[in-house]
Formats: sequence, C-alpha cells, structure tokens
Amino acid sequence: MADQGSGGSRLPLALPPASQGCSSGSGGSSAGGSGNPPHPRNLQGLLQMAITAGSEESDPPPEPMSEERRQWLQEAMSAACRGQREEVEQMKNCIQVLSQPTPLSAGEAELASDQQEREGALELLADLCENMDNAADFCQLSGMHLLVGRYLEAGPTGLRWRAAQLIGTCSQNVAAIQEQVLGLGALRKLLRLLDRDPCDSVRVKALFAISCLVREQEAGLLQFLRLDGFSVLMRAMQQHVQKLKVKSAFLLQNLLVGHPEHKGTLCSMGMVQQLVALVRTEHSPFHEHVLGALCSLVTDFPQGVRECREPELGLEELLRHRCQLLQQHEEYQEELEFCEKLLQTCFSSPTDDSMDR
Repeated sequence: MADQGSGGSRLPLALPPASQGCSSGSGGSSAGGSGNPPHPRNLQGLLQMAITAGSEESDPPPEPMSEERRQWLQEAMSAACRGQREEVEQMKNCIQVLSQPTPLSAGEAELASDQQEREGALELLADLCENMDNAADFCQLSGMHLLVGRYLEAGPTGLRWRAAQLIGTCSQNVAAIQEQVLGLGALRKLLRLLDRDPCDSVRVKALFAISCLVREQEAGLLQFLRLDGFSVLMRAMQQHVQKLKVKSAFLLQNLLVGHPEHKGTLCSMGMVQQLVALVRTEHSPFHEHVLGALCSLVTDFPQGVRECREPELGLEELLRHRCQLLQQHEEYQEELEFCEKLLQTCFSSPTDDSMDR
C-alpha cells in the first residue's frame, strides 16, 4: 500500500479480522455446516455475491427457498449493511482526528504523538477507500476538502505523501470523485509537489495521484495541459529517483497512446530531443520506458519521424549500437524490440516527401 511504514501505532479503528466479522450475528451454524459462502463485509461484496450466484447455470426450475437459505441470506444482508455502517463510522472518526487543530504550544513528544495519530488516520482511510463505496462516502463527508486544503502541501513529510496517496486511491476509476478533486484545484498542487517537493516519497505519491486524475479523464487531461503538465513530467524523468523516472515515462507513454492528438504539442516542446538525450545516459531499465514513449510519439506521426531523422541527434547510430548491446541479454528484450521498431519506422521508411503525400 505505502512505500513507507506508518511511523507509529495505528488508530484503534481498524476492522476486526474477517473470521470474527463472519461469525458475529450468524450463530455459526447456518453458514458453517450448509456450505454457504462467508457473509460479504459490505454492499459491494453483497453485489458481487449476487452476480456470482446469478451466473451459475440451473437447469431444473427454481425451488422455493428453504428456511435455512432464507435465514442465511437475511444474515448476509444484515452483515453487509452493518459492515458498511461500521466503516463509515471509522471514516468519520478518522476525519475528526484530521480536523483537529495542530497543538501550537505542545512539547516535542506531544507533537510526535499528534503526527503519529494523524498518519494512522490517513493510512486507515487509504485502506477503507480501496472500496469505491467508501471512497464516495469519504468525499460526501467533506474528507477530500480537508485533504486538499490542509494536508497536501503543508505539514510534515509523512502527512503530505499519505494525503497524496489517499487522493489517488479515492480518484482512480471513479469519474465523480475525479471531477470533485479537479474542482478543488488538487491537480495544480500535485504538479507542484511532483516538481518541487524535497521528499522523494511525496513526489512519487503525487505522480500516482496525477496519473489517477488524467488517465481516461478528459477534464483532467485538459487541466494537465493548461498547467504545462508535460514539462513537469519531463523534468521528473530527468531526476535521480529511479521509481519516479520509470513511472513518469510510463505515464507519458500511456498518454501518447490514448491521446495521439497531443503529439504535435509534445514535438513543439522538443520532446523528441529530450527523450533521445535520456536514452544517451548511462544504461538502466528506465530506458525501456523512454524508448517506448519515443515509439508511441513517432507511430503514425510523420513530424515525429522527421525529428528523429535529424542528423545532429545521431539516433540511428545510437539505436544500432544499443541493439548490439542488448541482443545477448534476455532481460532487455522489450527494450530491444522498441529499438528495432524505431529503426524500422524512422530509418527504413520512404523519404519525407513521399511520407507526406
């Protein structure tokens, strides 16, 4: 879940073990001896159970529901609703902890304890909000306003990276939450964190949240463009942090594949030249993703091909030399394939004039 430890003990708000949750309220007999599956812990789990049950083939006509089966189903629904309510209460407790003012005149020990409690609240929320229903409830409880307004750019490092992580966790694949986060101005703050924060963990988590807001999200991508996000992404690829470089190049490649209409913008920014410069650095697994992004940039895009052919870049010689180095290394086969594709696309195709016809 997180790259770092919690920094201390967690809040006493965690869910009970699944075995306890299943046994409470069921009496143990109706589910245990009849072969029924364990009760779902929330409404999303109940829905999944219903879909699974509905997909099973049943040739004979349905029989009337037995009393045992009816009792089990009622208990399952009750457990799911109860679990959802309990998780909402946990989120409310976490938000209450995060809403408390920071003690100004406290001693060092008290400040450390306060930070530890807030970090625990953010970690528990990240666990709970893996469930999309909980993520939606968290936003309805104004939790996102609190994160963006108070924790994303202020306070200790441990709070900043956990806040960025929680924003990404809530936002991924949920359009309504993405729209709320974008409306709060979070993308601008996340790009600033990615570009300027002194802590590598904060920058990595900020990139995760940015990815969740711009991939498959047209409004997020438009904001990203207005905020010069591609330049921030390129600067992240030029840093010394391997994880940050790889994830930045992967996001760039993904955006190029999903939104080829922005290739012209990237070429005008000198992206081809900057990507080639990165390939010339000391070899590392990161180069696979850089070459993948370059392949995506030139595919079906003559302007990108022309820029790759510029003699001063020396790209053809660089690619041929790289192919020779990689041929005996099975672990670099994908990078080798990208090199070969670039050679084929840029240096084994017709001239520029015939390409533009």
